[in-house]
Formats: sequence, C-alpha cells, structure tokens
Amino acid sequence: MSLLRAAATVSSLTLLSRFTGLARDIVIARLFGASGLTDAFWVAFRIPNLMRRLFAEGAFSQAFIPILGEVRQTHPDHEGVQQFVDRVAKILFTTLTLVTLLGIIAAPLVVMAMASGMMGEARQDAFEAATWMTRLMFPYIICMSLVAFASGILNTYKRFAVPAFTPVLLNLSMIGASFLLVPHLSQPIYALAIGVMIGGLAQLGVQWWALSHLKLRPRLARTSLRESWNDSMVRRVIRQMIPATIGVSVAQISLLINTNIATWLTPGSVTWLSFADRLMEFPTALIGVALGTVLLPTLSRANASQDDQHYSALLDWGLRLVFLLGLPAALCMILLADGMVATLFQYGAFTARDVAQTQTAVMAYSAGLIGLLLVKILAPGFYGRQDIRTPVKIAIGVLVITQLFNVVLVPWLDHAGLALAIGLGACTNALALFIGLRKRGIYRPSQGWLLFLLRQIFALIVMGWILQLVGAQVDWTSDTISVWMRAAWLMLTLSSGGLAYLIILFALGVRPKDFYRQPQANKTAQTT
Repeated sequence: MSLLRAAATVSSLTLLSRFTGLARDIVIARLFGASGLTDAFWVAFRIPNLMRRLFAEGAFSQAFIPILGEVRQTHPDHEGVQQFVDRVAKILFTTLTLVTLLGIIAAPLVVMAMASGMMGEARQDAFEAATWMTRLMFPYIICMSLVAFASGILNTYKRFAVPAFTPVLLNLSMIGASFLLVPHLSQPIYALAIGVMIGGLAQLGVQWWALSHLKLRPRLARTSLRESWNDSMVRRVIRQMIPATIGVSVAQISLLINTNIATWLTPGSVTWLSFADRLMEFPTALIGVALGTVLLPTLSRANASQDDQHYSALLDWGLRLVFLLGLPAALCMILLADGMVATLFQYGAFTARDVAQTQTAVMAYSAGLIGLLLVKILAPGFYGRQDIRTPVKIAIGVLVITQLFNVVLVPWLDHAGLALAIGLGACTNALALFIGLRKRGIYRPSQGWLLFLLRQIFALIVMGWILQLVGAQVDWTSDTISVWMRAAWLMLTLSSGGLAYLIILFALGVRPKDFYRQPQANKTAQTT
C-alpha cells in the first residue's frame, strides 16, 4: 500500500470518526448546554484521557512500534513476534490495572488537582459530579491503552483501517447513552460517563478481533509476569517509554494547568474550550495524525535499512503535504469560526453567547494549527531513529514557554488566551524539532521549497478573499436563519474557497502527481 493511499485510508476513516464526534458534541450541546455540570464531565473525561495519552497512545507508540519493527526483522518466525507481543501486553495490562485502582481511590484528590476552581461551595455539585464520573471512567484507560497497543501492531502490519475506525464506536456509545439513559438517571450528565465506558469496551473488542485475524492476539493468561519483565526486548521498550512518558507528560501537564486555569474563569469556559478543541481535531487528525501514523513505521524501516536518503525524503514528503493542506485549513478555521460553531452547536441550550465564546477559542487555536500539524511529522523523525530524549528536552522547554504565554495572554483574552498559548507553544515546538533534525543531518530539504511556498501564499490570498466575500453574506447566529440554510451556506463558502485554492495552485504548476509519488527506498541501502 502506498503512503498516500494509506494516509488517505486513515484520513477518510478518521473523518468518519470526527463527524460522529461532532454529532456527539452537538447532542451534548443541545441536551446539556454549557454549564458547571458540563464542565464537570469534560474535567472528568480529561483525566482518563490524560492517563491514556501518558501510558498509551503517545509514549507507548513511540517506544513500541520501532522495536516491534526490529523484532519482525530479527525474528522471522511468527512465534518470536507472538512472544514479544504477549510479554509487552502483560507488563502494560498489569501496570495500568494498578494505576486504575489508585486513580479510583484517589479520585477526589485527582479532581482537586485538575479543577481547583470547583472547590468552592458555589460549585460543590460540579466537584462531586466530576469525582463520581472520574471514578466511573478511570478503567477507560485500561481499555484504551490496550487499544493503542493493538493499533501499534495493526499499523506495523499495514492494517490501518480498523484502528482509524474504532473511535467511531465511542462516539456512537455516548450518543446512544445520552438519548437512552438520561431519562432514567437522577443526574442526567452521568449518562455521558456510562457511554464512555461502553465505548471503550466496544473499541477494545473490535481491535482484539482484528489481532485474532493476524494471529497475534496477546495470551495474557498464559504469559508469566516474571518472564515478561526479564525479556531484554521488553526492557528496551520500557527504557524507551521512560523518556517518552516524560515527554508526553509534559504536554499533559500543560493541558492540566490550562484546564485548572479554565475552572477559575467564567463557568462554561472548559466547555467552550472543549468544543473548540473538537473543531481543531478535524484538521489535526485528518492531516497530522493520519500522516504521522503511516510515516512512523515507514521511517522505522528506513532507519533499520540505514537508508538516510529515503528517511529524509519521507520527512520532506510529509512536510509538503502538511503545508499544502494545513495552511488552507487554518485559514478556514480563522475566517469561518463563527459559521462553523453556529452551524454545529447553536441549538437548544447552546446560545449565541456560547457561540461567540467558542468562536474566539477556535480562532486562537487556529493561529497555531500549522505548528500542531508539523509536530506530528517532525517528532516521528526522531522516534523513527529511536531517539526519544531530544523531543522530550524540547517539550520541557515548550511547557515553560507555554505557561509564560498564559501569564501574558489569559488576563487579556480570558479562555481564548489559553487556546492561543497552546498554539504558540506548538509552533515553538515545531521550530525546535525542525532545527534539531537539520543540525543532525537527519532531514535535508529537497529542492523547490521556496517556489512551492510562494505559490501557496498567492493561492491562500485568493482563497481568503473568497471566504470573506461569500461568508459575509450571512448572519450566522441569527435566529431567523434555519439549520439547513446555515449548513448549506457554510458548505457553499468552504467549497468556493477550497475550489479557488486548488484552481490557483493548478494554474501555477502544482500537480497531484507531485504527491502521489511517494519517496522510494534506496536499493543499495536495502541490500547492505
């Protein structure tokens, strides 16, 4: 499967996931609005998500996938790979079970650290709700960590579809729980937490089924914990995970700090930021995550073959695609933030005021979108060479810089200042990663970058003019405009701007075939 085709597969299924995620958030906005209790849910949901990213998706994937690729090359027999999978799964499951038990017991302290703004008497109900939902959802990290483990194996074997599809199940579970359970609960918001757990189990079941088809489903009951711990390759994964976990925890500490700050701001701030983050997940996942997912295993193989030229060419291909797709996405998010938020969320309990507050957060996030996307390409440039320490050092510095941005921006921009600080921090992170790759000679830009960017700038200017011209014809938050008219006009505006962008690029000489042709491996390096 070609890289572009694989990325398109991941991106299209991720698009389905993001659409169902948007449907989920529309249901939440309509049924629950933006209040202290919705803030409590987002705080409670963020805690297991934080732990999941800490132990699973980020740190684990960075450490596990390159070493799994190495095990496949050094152990051509299936049993050798199966044994490695069994032992890693045993260590992961045991560790996360202990963390989950501690999290359930210490839930009030965890919520206190995450959302100290809910501690007062006026928000006691929100604090108690957040604590109850945290306890209920903490086992979600076991499910999702094992899902991330399964995804790493499936992606290594180029089975990209199932990992990209399974998040849909979480969104459908939360939507179903919202409609079916709300009438039967004394506290309706608890339906969302129950839906999260059902979704986590459903995702794990589907991925375990996919591993069975590869004949690589972990045999936890038949695997000794002592043997797992003493396995040299498993220990390498653990050693790699330590700096990776530190690196991921830096980003999660920043998120924790921002969430804590948001709980001290106007009630509803956490919800506004969560809905803005949902919109930002569209371009981030469709472009950055999709490309990063297919690049990391390929980079790992190029590194194992000692093919430095191919390695650099892969990074160059990914960066060009990020600029080609990411810059117009950021422009759309900035110029049409009000239209997108109103079209998606302004129903029921979600008011025009909530639209305006969410809009400012979307625009602030968008200023750093290109940085968020570039990190998804540049960081794997280090991970593919099993260098996790360099991105960790950069991430620690970015954490400090992001909080300095908060000090300056939050008093001025309120909750939007938190979003802008994250975006600017991501741009700083991307710049530092780029400089690091260039200094080490890992990445060498190919010819034609200046002309490529000049063409893009001209196309973006035309696109922005058309977006403003068409979008200005509608008062997005007006009560007189119907839901369907809003959606139709938004699609017309986006389509007009996107079509103009593509036409200008084509007229200036940019062709699709320039990106269909993926970088080819150096045959000499492959045989050495």
